[in-house]
Amino acid sequence: MRHGTVLTAQPFIEIDRVTFGYDASRPILSDISLTFARGKVTAILGGSGCGKTTLLRLIGGVHRTNKGRVIVDGQVVDTRNREQLYRLRRRLGMLFQFGALFTDLSVFDNVAFPLREHTRLPEAMIRDLVLMKLNAVGLRGAAQLRISEVSGGMARRVALARAIALDPELIMYDEPFAGLDLISMGVAAKLIRTLNDATGATSLLVSHDVPQCMAISDHVVLMATGGRVVAQGTPTELMTSTDPETRQFVHGEPDGPVKFHYPAAPMAADFGLEVAL
Repeated sequence: MRHGTVLTAQPFIEIDRVTFGYDASRPILSDISLTFARGKVTAILGGSGCGKTTLLRLIGGVHRTNKGRVIVDGQVVDTRNREQLYRLRRRLGMLFQFGALFTDLSVFDNVAFPLREHTRLPEAMIRDLVLMKLNAVGLRGAAQLRISEVSGGMARRVALARAIALDPELIMYDEPFAGLDLISMGVAAKLIRTLNDATGATSLLVSHDVPQCMAISDHVVLMATGGRVVAQGTPTELMTSTDPETRQFVHGEPDGPVKFHYPAAPMAADFGLEVAL
């Protein structure tokens, strides 16, 4: 098991001793250092509230770190530099949790949106590009449907087509499997892996779904409450780990270091009861 080690492949993103929290008394990320390899799929796993999505927001420049640096392709992300952020986001594709599609637009227009916003391509070329992206996710035939006319799994694939519309170097997925049935989940996982291999993009995948992530990832990072990095390594290394916290999460064990109850005073104190001697 590798704890806090650097991958051998050339890093595309470096998280250098980053601390972040909206409230200084409750840090979301605590002095973490990570590297994400260029051209690889990295899964970021962990329970709710451990800072997985916050990490994606810091990489995208949505928030500024309290301490430490986020470095993308050799450049420190500076949230005060709008020109730099625009260039960074032009290279980034984002699949939001539950898709975040424009419900009043068609499937075609949802995928065309970033092309129309960020390029000056003629409409005929945009049409061809959109149909190519939709074909890549198996939905070219659904181009003229409205979002209300497609299933949840199809909507997620539309969102994926939109995320890759500008051929990004970095694709970030926030809970891409949430709310999907088993078949749609398998289709989404296969697409993420296939698109990564076909485009050479760097992919970061935030999820709770251990089996799907282990099946398609090159590297896995496990985080815990308080923004700690518990473990990282290959899927095989995490699945065979003897570390109690790692084993409990990847195997879904109810008993272990991660407790069900949030820390609280004894029941007797909250209800004003006398403790029996």
